[in-house]
Amino acid sequence: MLQALAEPLQYTFFQRSLVAAVVVGLLCACTGSYLLVQRMALLGDAISHSLLMGLAIAFAMGGSLFLGALVAGLVSAAAIDFIRNRSPLKEDAAMGIVLSAFFALGIVLITTIQKDNKIDLNHFLFGNLLAVTSGDLWDTGLAAALVLGAIALCYKELHFYTFDRLGAQAAGLPVRWLDWGLTTAIAITIVASMKAVGVVLVLALLITPPATAYLLVPRLHQMMGLGALLGCCSSVAGLYLSYFFNLPSGPAIVLVASGFFVLSLLFSPRQGVLFQGWRAKAAGHAPIDSSSIDSSSIHSSSIDSESTDGTDS
Repeated sequence: MLQALAEPLQYTFFQRSLVAAVVVGLLCACTGSYLLVQRMALLGDAISHSLLMGLAIAFAMGGSLFLGALVAGLVSAAAIDFIRNRSPLKEDAAMGIVLSAFFALGIVLITTIQKDNKIDLNHFLFGNLLAVTSGDLWDTGLAAALVLGAIALCYKELHFYTFDRLGAQAAGLPVRWLDWGLTTAIAITIVASMKAVGVVLVLALLITPPATAYLLVPRLHQMMGLGALLGCCSSVAGLYLSYFFNLPSGPAIVLVASGFFVLSLLFSPRQGVLFQGWRAKAAGHAPIDSSSIDSSSIHSSSIDSESTDGTDS
């Protein structure tokens, strides 16, 4: 078993892919935790789909595809913010409009470009972790260091802003800048993860590991830590599956992460479906005895269920 796992490590391309997989798993879980807790998962979807337009424009102009994707992500975030603040539409409607419009524009641009030039963006759409180059690895590492460093420096402010936006504004925090900073971090994370899981599937790596951790632990920092561990394990396991079974790396990683989520959904001691059913069944058949009710345990359970919604301060 160990010999089989060690076999691909002799290849330089696999070593690069392994490092990239760990970095992407860690980065996506940390930034995705904020999206999940703020119930803004669609923002990641909108930004990731808008990158297609940036890739097409950068290819046509002969520029950096990563830079083009990043600019497109920031422009889409600005468009969502403009619609949300300058119209009566809610956030989900603004994200849906921008997502569909930018993705459609990207497809039109690629179709137009392909009339004159052969363009292959499949590895950006669906990922190809085994083809990561040294340059890609440096870009991913730089993006991860930038985003994770900013989160570490502003963790308290981001925590306050995430759970109580009005309170943070009243306390004098620069809510507008925090909003933009977090959006920029999400855009950088998605661009850095394109090579691993692709534009179409990057949302799964942003949301699924933190969602799995959400079912297992009660506090935000625990959720980020466990989500990062699950994200790294999913990325590495998906990479090995891709190598041994000749599978596309992005979908393999997402399937492993989804498998972890299903296990957590069923067997989580806190919120697992099976444990909830068992508790309900036990409560329904237990004799009613008011003296046996432990009010402190009820209070503790309530706090645990709300910790990732704002009491983790």
